[in-house]
Amino acid sequence: MSFKEPEPFIEALIFASEKSISAEEIQQVLAEFSEEEQISIATINALIEQIRQKYLDLNLAIELVHLNGGYQFLTRKEFYPVINQLQIQRSRKKLSQAALETLSIIAYKQPVTKLEIEQIRGVNCDYTVQKLLEKELISIAGKSETVGKPLLYATSGLFMDYFGINSTKDLPQITELVSESNVIGDQSE
Repeated sequence: MSFKEPEPFIEALIFASEKSISAEEIQQVLAEFSEEEQISIATINALIEQIRQKYLDLNLAIELVHLNGGYQFLTRKEFYPVINQLQIQRSRKKLSQAALETLSIIAYKQPVTKLEIEQIRGVNCDYTVQKLLEKELISIAGKSETVGKPLLYATSGLFMDYFGINSTKDLPQITELVSESNVIGDQSE
């Protein structure tokens, strides 16, 4: 098969991908089906930009977004309230408060051991970590060099996709999250 017009194939790959897909992954897939020479990354990136512009020009409910080192079609931000309502109605298993706290610790401290998480939270987190692994929001990032070589946990690519960020650098800084209502006593002390 030859790709006289590779743009629709690239658009289809991005659309069909359940998570963000990189230009390199697109190049590899197209190379498997092409009888011609491989399409360059620069050409793929230029075509992706054309696709992105097309979706901007058409003023559709979806847009092409660069996310987590790849590309993904997402609903435009102005439609988030209605999509959020749908998710609320369909959501049977939200993340518990314990899961959110554990996920936050992992996101900000990664890579982190279960013991470190438990020391911060003050409670056992075996069940919560297992549930986050099952939901693929975190992954095992290796083993610590400390005694017993405990597993290290970090956020996953799905975490990045789910929260709409490219990297953990996009997370709010702790100072941004502190409000005056969270402060006890006089600030000058």
